[in-house]
Amino acid sequence: MNIGVPKERKIQEYRVALTPDAVRVLAGRGHTVFVERGAGVGSGIADDAYAGAGARIVGTEKELFRKSGLVVKVKEPIPSEYPLIKEHHVIFSYLHLAAAPALVTALKKTGCRAIAFETVELPDGSLPLLAPMSRIAGRLSVQVGLQFLQKPNGGKGVLLSGSAGVRNGNVTVIGGGVVGLSAVVSAVGLGAEVTVIDNKPEKLEYFYDHFEG
Repeated sequence: MNIGVPKERKIQEYRVALTPDAVRVLAGRGHTVFVERGAGVGSGIADDAYAGAGARIVGTEKELFRKSGLVVKVKEPIPSEYPLIKEHHVIFSYLHLAAAPALVTALKKTGCRAIAFETVELPDGSLPLLAPMSRIAGRLSVQVGLQFLQKPNGGKGVLLSGSAGVRNGNVTVIGGGVVGLSAVVSAVGLGAEVTVIDNKPEKLEYFYDHFEG
């Protein structure tokens, strides 16, 4: 199969869909992997690393789509990419179609097959491709919240970790799923007093036991 990895063009998206290690595995199994020039720069991965893993570096996104059957992206196609998608393509990426009716219409018009990372399920119902994103989101939520607690950014000047003579800050996490758990881990690690709100008693029991009350 011809597999293409384009450079992500969505604003503030710096990730790349495949690492050189993944390319090495695919190439070793007989697949041809095309990587757009500069696709890994935002993640600190040079073109040479991909080439060394067996990828073929192509100069433009248009060329990459033309040569590829399976296109692996991080984020959903953006409007400028719609004309590049043809009926023979399989698009594999995060799609979040419920919030993007225009993307649904565009993909249907192309006749392609589109598979969303967030819908891939294991037999136990877990979502292995969505979970890592959720963990990152949970950790980042506390990091971003810290910035807005600072006085210069309009916050109350709260120090979550506290200090001598200063109380620790309070953090409330709504929902004890994968995102919530990651947020709690970050907040507890900073020394905050953390409250978790969830409508499932078994979730609250897990938090109580895991964090020793």
